[in-house]
Amino acid sequence: MRETYDPGDLTPSQTSVLSRLDKDGEASVTDLAAAERVRHQSVATTVGILVERGLVDRRPDPEDGRRQLVFVTDSGHVFLEDRRRAGEGWLTRALEDGCTEEERRLLIEAAALLERVVRS
Repeated sequence: MRETYDPGDLTPSQTSVLSRLDKDGEASVTDLAAAERVRHQSVATTVGILVERGLVDRRPDPEDGRRQLVFVTDSGHVFLEDRRRAGEGWLTRALEDGCTEEERRLLIEAAALLERVVRS
């Protein structure tokens, strides 16, 4: 059985790899290194830590048995969802405490505009 860790202490690079796997799906360490624009060795270390913490795991690539694919575990999905909820809660409180109703309305309109631009 794996040792239990507090995943809240992930580094930015660990969080980035975990989020990328969640968004893009399983990938090899080589593919992750290219996507993250870092050395293979750095991603291999990052993946090793995420495996130790139970947030990702590896399985053989069905198309190339020499490679392994890294994927997010159920615990990793729960961690990311909890982290998103916490961030949304923080943002909601910050907007309620630091902005007027008019400013919040403007931010909602600006967010909608940014989303439209990004999707174009």
